[in-house]
Amino acid sequence: MMPIMMLILFGFAVTSDVKNVKLVVFDGDKTKESRALIEKFANSNYFQVSDIVNNYDKVEEYIDKGDAKVGLAIPDGFARDVRRKEAPKVQILVDGSDPAIARTAAAYSMIIANNYSLTISGIKSSQPFKLGLIDARARVLYNPMLESAKFNVPGIIGLILQNITVILTAFAMVREKERGTIEQLIMTPVTSLELILGKLIPYVLIGFLDFLFVLALGYLIFDVAVRGSLILLIFFGLVFLISALAMGMLISTIAKTQLQAMQAAFAILLPSILLSGFIFPRESMPKIIYYIGNLFPITYF
Repeated sequence: MMPIMMLILFGFAVTSDVKNVKLVVFDGDKTKESRALIEKFANSNYFQVSDIVNNYDKVEEYIDKGDAKVGLAIPDGFARDVRRKEAPKVQILVDGSDPAIARTAAAYSMIIANNYSLTISGIKSSQPFKLGLIDARARVLYNPMLESAKFNVPGIIGLILQNITVILTAFAMVREKERGTIEQLIMTPVTSLELILGKLIPYVLIGFLDFLFVLALGYLIFDVAVRGSLILLIFFGLVFLISALAMGMLISTIAKTQLQAMQAAFAILLPSILLSGFIFPRESMPKIIYYIGNLFPITYF
């Protein structure tokens, strides 16, 4: 069943196409010309308008919170400049934390703005290419140089921690079953909770030390620094480790042999890597696959 499940799951999910990117819009002009430009973005398969705000600062706030990947800011006087053919300025804000999505989204934005320019200027597509009227300029936030390491290294840290902890704990209880020592443990006064905690605590400590170690190496080797609260990151890193260890412990209690535990761990680890958004953009996945990705702790990490 696993190859069939993997084929169906990944056949739909594994795509490098960038679609349905969340877009927040500030329309400072509120004219039919500005609304026509917004419709151009909304009617494309590339963007999904999540909200239209009344304040320019709200655009950056949406992107900062992760509620949108791209912002479109149309200034006051847009329609006036269009009618005068004075090249109205439009600003496109792009979340650069994922360089692959940022590059594609910025390119799509410029193409849509240019196509709108050709439409309002009356230039037909069969005519030689001319520069459109709209002066659309993209500004990349958070990672202006679009360095891949800024996105890859934090994701790899999460993957390393998840893989180590899930595999370690997946074999913790099942090894006792195969050796026949689980019965000896049951005969002792140790409760089920104490037994599980006794198995988990060493791996929590190992995983936590690994987390601090790879976090430091990420800064020293790849120059990926923590710009926010380090204490908060460490706290949520600990929560993530406990979640990953719990997944491994669940596998360990259900599996009867180490071979079964290895197969179950593989069945969890591979989908978590492919559906978490680390390799392929989650916005382009079908909704059901998108929601399955929400089940894995690495998606939030």
